Amino acid sequence: MADILALTIPYTTIAVADIVFALVILIAGLLVTGVLSGMFRNGLKKTKLPELVIEFLVRFLRALLYVAVLLAVVATLGADISSVVVGLSAVIGLVLGFGMQDSLNNLAAGVWIASLRPLDKGEYVTVSGLSGTVHAVGIMATELLTPDNQFITLPNKLVWGSPIVNATRMPTRRVSVDVGVSYTTDVPKAVQIAMDVIKQDSRVLVDPAPAVVTTELADSSVNLQLRAWVNTADFWGVKNDLTIAIHSVFGKEDIEIPFPQLDVHMYNN
Repeated sequence: MADILALTIPYTTIAVADIVFALVILIAGLLVTGVLSGMFRNGLKKTKLPELVIEFLVRFLRALLYVAVLLAVVATLGADISSVVVGLSAVIGLVLGFGMQDSLNNLAAGVWIASLRPLDKGEYVTVSGLSGTVHAVGIMATELLTPDNQFITLPNKLVWGSPIVNATRMPTRRVSVDVGVSYTTDVPKAVQIAMDVIKQDSRVLVDPAPAVVTTELADSSVNLQLRAWVNTADFWGVKNDLTIAIHSVFGKEDIEIPFPQLDVHMYNN
């Protein structure tokens, strides 16, 4: 066994023992990286730092540890670490000239996102036309999870450089339900009925007060809008229930919700 370990790889000065030792360091390094990352995460969770910042810092530390493990493996194989670092610096400098600045932009944007937190883990946002719940902000990309369980990865520079619509940051939201009634309808009566529908839902907040407004005299209908303020967690449930309720009540009260109509006049010459 000792003879085998003493053998060298053809055309190199690397012994089999060095390769075995390098593999041991690699495996041990990966295990230590996982342990240290877990300890670091648990320590940060005891602080008041937001979950998003904790996730970013843990990923950043993990990346640094991976680099350290890689350098240790290279050193075990007999390479000069200083020369490796200089070589990596030269490669990085060359790559930067061909577009690596995008990666640096993503890294810088990730730091700003984690620091200023225009979005946070678990919040539902719309960024660059894409919507989803924030899963994590990494070193280079932000991860979103859509309601139908699709995983979206967005470069951090697109997130930081685009308008961010955060649907769940505020504690309350206004539900808006649009409904049209025919021109022959007693509009004040329809407004009162709609208001009663809103008030029957216990999830609707008293302050700000709910309202029913006339928004448009459209081609085929007088358009009303039911406006109710609710806790953000109740938004979609209230919107769905109000939509169903107003359709049902208007039907019982013989208030017509018209289809689009077009009058065609024909003349005989």
